[in-house]
Amino acid sequence: MDIYDKINELYDRRREVEMGGGDDRIQKQHEKGKLTARERIDLLLDKGTFVETDPFIEHRCSDFGMADQKGPGEGVVTGYGKINGRLVFVFSQDFTVFGGALGEMHAKKIAKIMDLAAQNGAPIIGLNDSGGARIQEGVLSLDGYGHIFYRNSIYSGVVPQISVIMGPCAGGAVYSPAITDFVFMVNKTSQMFITGPKVIETVTGEKISAEDLGGSKVHNTISGNAHFHAESEEQVLNDVRTLLSYLPQNNEEKPPAIEYNEEDDDYRPDLADAIPFDAVRPYDVRVVIEQVVDKDSFMEIQAGFAKNIVIGFARIRGQVVGLVCNQPKVMAGGLDIDSSDKAARFIRFCDCFNIPIITFEDVTGFFPGVKQEHGGIIRHGAKILYAYSEATVPKLTVILRKAYGGAYVALNSKAIGADIVYAWPNAEIAVMGPQGAANIIFAREINESENPEAKRQEKIDEYRDKFANPYVAASRGMVDDVIDPRMTRIKIIQALEMLRNKKDSRPNKKHGNIPL
Repeated sequence: MDIYDKINELYDRRREVEMGGGDDRIQKQHEKGKLTARERIDLLLDKGTFVETDPFIEHRCSDFGMADQKGPGEGVVTGYGKINGRLVFVFSQDFTVFGGALGEMHAKKIAKIMDLAAQNGAPIIGLNDSGGARIQEGVLSLDGYGHIFYRNSIYSGVVPQISVIMGPCAGGAVYSPAITDFVFMVNKTSQMFITGPKVIETVTGEKISAEDLGGSKVHNTISGNAHFHAESEEQVLNDVRTLLSYLPQNNEEKPPAIEYNEEDDDYRPDLADAIPFDAVRPYDVRVVIEQVVDKDSFMEIQAGFAKNIVIGFARIRGQVVGLVCNQPKVMAGGLDIDSSDKAARFIRFCDCFNIPIITFEDVTGFFPGVKQEHGGIIRHGAKILYAYSEATVPKLTVILRKAYGGAYVALNSKAIGADIVYAWPNAEIAVMGPQGAANIIFAREINESENPEAKRQEKIDEYRDKFANPYVAASRGMVDDVIDPRMTRIKIIQALEMLRNKKDSRPNKKHGNIPL
């Protein structure tokens, strides 16, 4: 035997690892409409850039017949490569090997790649396709999950962490994605749940399918556990590539700017008529977004969940910004429990990764009702206040129409740290709407009037003229300027340029205690 025999042996072993669970299991994976772990990596990364790590790691379990079972690659493919020319680290669970179940050495492979990502300041992407803990390994599997959860938590806010759910993920397999920054899911083929349908039926008697319990549509519209929904694996992996184009590599970098060559005076005449002058008529805030940001640059996040607030990334003259916008066509743009959670977490992500935050405000207040109060709207609403207050990135607010009550304060007002607040001339900034205010302040006058309805309208108009306008707030410095709507993009560009080198500090502390 010579060196060439050893080299041939190396390639034979590598081929065995690359085949995963073998041809039959690969075929079954394809029959389910799913790609293999390696096919997914090939689609996700720039062509020819993937470098695999730890391909020859094996389990060391000998119980329950495991001594005779080989698991090529230990059920997970790990390594690094490039997306859009930038370094990323990736692990892809292999459902053809032990159903992607996580054991001791499987977890070690993932933990090692997470450490490398943090040490090298690059995003970590997990392609999750796992039945959960490997039962044969008992507590070692649970310990393995613990090591991953710990790294998810410690590296949160250090490098972007992205989870892509590519198959059934149950039990411990769903907690890691829940800690990561963004969760992608695929229609019909990916599910997440703590306990599966069979366990639920056994314990509670409820019958439900896996898709109805924890499918992509459920988590993208009802639970809010996922951020993106795709119809195919190819689409979801392309969406991950798109998202990364907005994100910096780590918390010490600014997001990537792109060249902006368009000859544009940034004046937007259509904004004058973008929203109804009548304060009670609904409209779609995306109309305003599309006029202000660079063409086709808006990437909405959690589009199907808590639709009364719209969040996402966009570019303005090639620079990345995060957008938080009330949506008047849903619940009149009021804030409830779910929208508060949705906005607060996005604000904190932007602050972690140096992304300026722009708030388009048209809010009637926090949504009233027994269900909201008993569900903890006080605590959830406070999350928005907390998130904006602690954020040190550039923070701009544009009050488009209504800004009432505590919701006005919460949505990046001057008092909680906004750098610049602009208001359109039709903005109404007040403790409450003119109708409610007039009914309270002038109740006696209205009731004692010969024509209560006419008197009520008179007092509503009086209150609106005196208080429900942007000029009272502007006269006290709570609004920096009242602007022509058509100048909105220009004013935002000017403010972002002024704030480009903003530095802000907070009192030294271990960390705050956000009202979770």
